[in-house]
Order: sequence, then C-alpha cells, then structure tokens
Amino acid sequence: MQLRWSIPAVEDLEHICEWIERDNPEAARRVAKTIYQECGRLKDFPNLGRASRRMTGRRELTFAPLPYIAVYQVKDDAVEISRIFHGAQNWP
Repeated sequence: MQLRWSIPAVEDLEHICEWIERDNPEAARRVAKTIYQECGRLKDFPNLGRASRRMTGRRELTFAPLPYIAVYQVKDDAVEISRIFHGAQNWP
C-alpha cells in the first residue's frame, strides 16, 4: 500500500517544526522524524490508528508522548495523511 501526504498535512508538519525550531532545533528534528516514521508504519498497518470521532471516514494516529495527531484516510490503494493537528487545537 502506498502512503501519500496531502499538501495541508505537509504544511502542518512544516509549521509544527518551524515553531519548535525557534527554541530547540534538535527537538524539531526529533519531532519531525517521529511523526514521519510513525506515519510510515501506516503502509503496512493502515488501521493502526483509531476511528475518528471528529471527521467521518477518517482515522487518527497519535504519537505518544508527543501531543500531535495525524488524521488520515484509508483508500483502496493508499493511505492518505490529511492533516497533522496538535491535540489541544480546535479542528473539524
């Protein structure tokens, strides 16, 4: 199965890392690596996350102990990362 990142998801990850990098560049790299690698696991385990209660037809993958959530959709041939949100953020 393929893994695809939507443009908003890529922008979300960039903004997260830019924010963290202001205070701690090494932490920003660790966060980016963790999110990217954990999302990569979805290629082999597309139902790894939980069904989303906030967005119909989507799933949510968390990155404990990080406060971020990847919202994704399982399609016939691919898993698409839709967005990356902070757990305390208001999102649809």
